[in-house]
Amino acid sequence: MTRTGILFVLSAPSGAGKTTLRDHLRGTMEFAYSVSCTTRAARPGEVDGRDYHFLTPAEFERRRSEGGFIEDASVHGASYGTPTGPVLASIEAGLDVLVDVDFQGARQIRECSQPGIREALVDIFLMPPGLDELQRRLEGRGTESDVQIALRLQNAEREMAAWSEYHYTIVSGTPEQDQARFRAIMQAERCRTRRLRR
Repeated sequence: MTRTGILFVLSAPSGAGKTTLRDHLRGTMEFAYSVSCTTRAARPGEVDGRDYHFLTPAEFERRRSEGGFIEDASVHGASYGTPTGPVLASIEAGLDVLVDVDFQGARQIRECSQPGIREALVDIFLMPPGLDELQRRLEGRGTESDVQIALRLQNAEREMAAWSEYHYTIVSGTPEQDQARFRAIMQAERCRTRRLRR
């Protein structure tokens, strides 16, 4: 028996552990990781096609108008989008895809006009245990100022309110616990009867 691919969408507030979880999963080679498009300039060390697909604003707008993204957003003056074609191709080939987006991106994916995207979707919210713990994690990173941490915490409250929109919510613990919980969801979804075909 074979099965259709699954679109795993992972969201979390900044500092909740999403990047650590994503990087671990990405390193297992069990997923076709979706490379996003952006209009921002490449940073030192970034490679076109590996880190992002770097597009001109005109090219980005053309793709967006043609329905070329399953979700897109503008952040700090640049546009970002998840391309539809590679995601659909992977799903149809029976490969699982991992996408990490914020809660607004997850909402767009749920409303995607492509039935293959909606049927493949499994969205997962990584919830910090609480704002106090989230603040401790953000301060522990040592990468943001007090003002930036305050802003991230304010945004996190808004993001955490969206947890009930997701199929699954993982309350973040240690990185190992987060990985084990995600893997449990992943294995269960891979065994769903409706995904199997003879």
